[in-house]
Amino acid sequence: MPSRKSLPDNLKRNRFARALEKLGFEISTKGGSGSHIKATFISNQKSITIPNDLRRDVLYYLLKEIEAQTKVSWEDIRRFL
Repeated sequence: MPSRKSLPDNLKRNRFARALEKLGFEISTKGGSGSHIKATFISNQKSITIPNDLRRDVLYYLLKEIEAQTKVSWEDIRRFL
């Protein structure tokens, strides 16, 4: 798990979602008001919610949740950004 300071502060949500999609997530933008998107890991059907604003601190906790549920690390995601 990277430190918060080493994470980018200007990561766009769509770019992050595309990287997750390449790693086996299914991205859904249906439902709700559009301020969040849902990413479901296809192999175990675990899902996470990605907010519109990916500040550094939000990204840190999102990565912790992704790694705990799916074993996909920040290094894996960073390869596809």
